[in-house]
Amino acid sequence: MRMTVAAPAKINLFLEITGKRNDGYHLINTVMQTVSLYDDVTVALDDENDIVLSCTDPEIPCDSSNTAYRAAEEFFKAAGISRTGVNIRIKKRIPSGAGMAGGSTDAAAVIFALNELTGAGLDTDEMAEIGEKIGADVPFCIIGGTMTAAGIGTIFTPLPDMPDCHIVAVKPGFKVSTREAYEKSDSLGYERLKSSSHLVDAICSGNVADIGEALYNRFEDVIDEPEIDLIKKEMKKCGALGSIMTGSGSVVFGIFDDEDKAGDCCDELRDKYDSIYRIRPVSHGQKQMNTGFFGSILP
Repeated sequence: MRMTVAAPAKINLFLEITGKRNDGYHLINTVMQTVSLYDDVTVALDDENDIVLSCTDPEIPCDSSNTAYRAAEEFFKAAGISRTGVNIRIKKRIPSGAGMAGGSTDAAAVIFALNELTGAGLDTDEMAEIGEKIGADVPFCIIGGTMTAAGIGTIFTPLPDMPDCHIVAVKPGFKVSTREAYEKSDSLGYERLKSSSHLVDAICSGNVADIGEALYNRFEDVIDEPEIDLIKKEMKKCGALGSIMTGSGSVVFGIFDDEDKAGDCCDELRDKYDSIYRIRPVSHGQKQMNTGFFGSILP
């Protein structure tokens, strides 16, 4: 049997780094949102005993260092199922090294698919526990929607669905090292921390303009890439209600309440950038992708 899952990307509407644990993990306060940009992840069981992974992006490793590969290993351990052969095919649309959880959502898709294909019957919390062993963003990618996250990014508080709006995301021609970005953030200290309360209130009230005004990402203070500011200024010039970088970068997105303005922004940026995405908020993660539209199980 095989199953194809549409694995959604995420953006950070707010991201503050609140400290660092003794084990090296950083503590954060963030608001995350799944969006309508998907990788297609097909998982098939076979009679072999190997995990075989392929990907349409030649820059992504297809060995045991890949999060999707590791997700299969961790699933069988946690579910107490003797490992069988697994074939994983990933059709990439989410850019890598972009702060949109492309690797994490692929791992979440593998956990979700294997849970269905093997009949393991794990609930969402149990799948999230497996995901946490792979990466801090994987549990959110399993659950999806609109949530605050604290701790290392795995203590969730659900929020009302983000109001529908138009989002333009642009990937510049550079990548950001997450490890280096966190190291630079340490140099700023953690005395003056920004609160996410304004953004949370805006989401709860459904006010897109207030959401745009409250967007924040601490990493913008430590990543020295003038191109980020140039994209943000261009988006605001085109009518974006707010614009920030997501995660540790490098994708920058802007929020619009007008479809034509979002389209005009894409047109303005297309001459300068190859990777431009028009997306919208979605209220689901992997857990809803067995409903026919998002995924299917085939013999």
